[in-house]
Amino acid sequence: MSALNEKLDRVARRYDEIAALMASEGPKDAQSFAKLSKEYSDLGPVVEAIRELRTAERESTDLDQLLSDASADAEMKALAEEERAVLQEKLPALEKKVQLLLLPRDEADERNAILEVRAGTGGEEAALFAANLFRMYARYAALKGWRFEPMEISETGLGGYKEAIATITGRNVFAHLKFESGVHRVQRVPETEASGRIHTSAATVAVLPEAEEVDVQIDEKDLRIDVFRSSGPGGQSVNTTDSAVRITHLPTGLVVQQQDEKSQHKNKAKALKVLRARLYDMERSRKDAERASARKSQVGSGDRSERIRTYNFPQGRCTDHRINLTLYKLDRVMEGEMDEIIDALIAHDQAERLSEIQ
Repeated sequence: MSALNEKLDRVARRYDEIAALMASEGPKDAQSFAKLSKEYSDLGPVVEAIRELRTAERESTDLDQLLSDASADAEMKALAEEERAVLQEKLPALEKKVQLLLLPRDEADERNAILEVRAGTGGEEAALFAANLFRMYARYAALKGWRFEPMEISETGLGGYKEAIATITGRNVFAHLKFESGVHRVQRVPETEASGRIHTSAATVAVLPEAEEVDVQIDEKDLRIDVFRSSGPGGQSVNTTDSAVRITHLPTGLVVQQQDEKSQHKNKAKALKVLRARLYDMERSRKDAERASARKSQVGSGDRSERIRTYNFPQGRCTDHRINLTLYKLDRVMEGEMDEIIDALIAHDQAERLSEIQ
């Protein structure tokens, strides 16, 4: 606990230092002032929680002294005993609150996200499941008050999606969706299956934090840009001009294609947005892998090949394999009621990270 106390003291001192700096003449340039203001704002809730913990600790010490005083009034001691019991219950929760606030923040948590859903093994049934997942996330976004904007949908012609990409805009989008990346497996009887046998198929989900131009510098000479005529499912033409854009990032081999807009310029801008997010995610994954080398488990590894969840329709069951959580309300989950799963994943991640610093 002494190491934690030292850390709490450092945080409180830093908060006071920033307050003094900002109250005096302050930093000379606007950028430094903005940086200090953000740090001050970020530390505010932490310092408030530290002060609450310190007050409770002082009260507990005062009560202990009163209870050990042989000359103290019996009635006063009885009251002190009651107060002390309340504080003993309160203190662990306050300590945990402070520790959670002290955990290193993922700088991408507050960002918007780019969602990519792709059909995996299972043919048309996998494509239909990919479409179901895409709709599930659209419903979840609507329930959270976020904006869900499809960017590119590659349909099969039978209602399924080979690939679907959307931007999701709102408060703390990536923080809520970052654990969704991986393989999602479905077990159900396909509508096309005459014998009623249960089939297993899969779709892959990738959730990328949206990147700004300042986050990822893309050199034009590293890009090969091809334009072609857009086409829809079944090969019919979407429009008759060469407005579809395919961008290849030569250093990494990443390929992004956009054809939803009639304007070549808009398709290029959307493709660059997706490319920037994928490059930013690659760099984040590289850093996460370095940090994770010493970790035993990592709920948010983002490994696209990891099977993370099974949706069993005959049993109405949804199971997240990383945290052994099973819910028997699959119909509601598919309608976007995902908070119970997502909150459990966030709590598990926090518990894992807390265990590493204690």
